[in-house]
Amino acid sequence: MTTNNKPDIRKRIETALDTVRPYLAADGGNVRLLDLTEDNVVRLELLGSCGTCPMSTMTFKAGLEEAILKAVPEVKRVEAVNLTPAI
Repeated sequence: MTTNNKPDIRKRIETALDTVRPYLAADGGNVRLLDLTEDNVVRLELLGSCGTCPMSTMTFKAGLEEAILKAVPEVKRVEAVNLTPAI
């Protein structure tokens, strides 16, 4: 895991995630920022029911990834470490 000193970017990512967290929490889930790499790739972990939900890919793409890329244009890519594939 690459940890770097980009506190402003990390704070803006957390703020973007906070806009989506109430929707995740309503279904018993959450998200955690695992990493922000030197080349501005964000790695997320879906928690609770979001980690096993068959809709997690859609939640990730339409919710989390979109919120981060919109709020923090410096981010090159957003990855989730534990997406559950849709059936």
